[in-house]
Amino acid sequence: MTDVKALATTFAQAHESGRTLVLPTVWDTWSAAVAVDAGFEGLTIGSHPVADAIGSSDGENMDFADYLDKVQRITSSVSIPVSADVESGYGLDPAELIERLIGAGAVGANIEDVVHKENKRVRDRQEHADYIAAARAAADEAGVDFVINGRTDAVKLGTDVFEDPLAEAAERLRLMEAAGARAVYPVGLSTADQVSDLVAAVSIPLNVTAHPADGHGAGDIAALTKLGVRRVTFGPLWQKWLGELSAGELGKWLI
Repeated sequence: MTDVKALATTFAQAHESGRTLVLPTVWDTWSAAVAVDAGFEGLTIGSHPVADAIGSSDGENMDFADYLDKVQRITSSVSIPVSADVESGYGLDPAELIERLIGAGAVGANIEDVVHKENKRVRDRQEHADYIAAARAAADEAGVDFVINGRTDAVKLGTDVFEDPLAEAAERLRLMEAAGARAVYPVGLSTADQVSDLVAAVSIPLNVTAHPADGHGAGDIAALTKLGVRRVTFGPLWQKWLGELSAGELGKWLI
């Protein structure tokens, strides 16, 4: 627990530093080692790439114990902070979720507002904030500076679900910050204006998903930093890009 506490404090302080953190999204010990060797100071584990790597599928279709085993293998293989994507919490009580994540060596987590196990039901604003508040309380009680990255899919879901997706996302981000999230993650942003609007909605780091080679719709790391983005992850895009590159090169061996 001492190592986890120290790593969590390091991770929390990095989020409070004002620097833009790039946290590669990994799926196994090999990809984690690649990112560490490249010099990154923290990692994220993506449920989507892990599911693809083990022949499952995203959307809380993995057995959570099996997923945690993968998380622990990764955290045990590196000496830098690691955050794990837990989708909407796999149906667990927030306190149990945090306890099991800390036990697996994770010092942060993405928690989203789409409940895949309930036919992709979208939690209402306050319900999701309350879940995050309970997770924050559990981490605080454990004495761990756990970094909750509160995710909303409001923009991604679009006008089929919300009259004004960007405004809905902004309100959800504010509620998650008030509930104790130490970063927020509005997925689906594609323009500089969207990013700027949501950066202005909160005082904690805003996370965007970027492609490791092509960047983000709002620009490269310099442009994102100028817009106020303070946390960048890759989601499943690094793994997919590696697959595409590999398929192209391997195909040259076909005769």
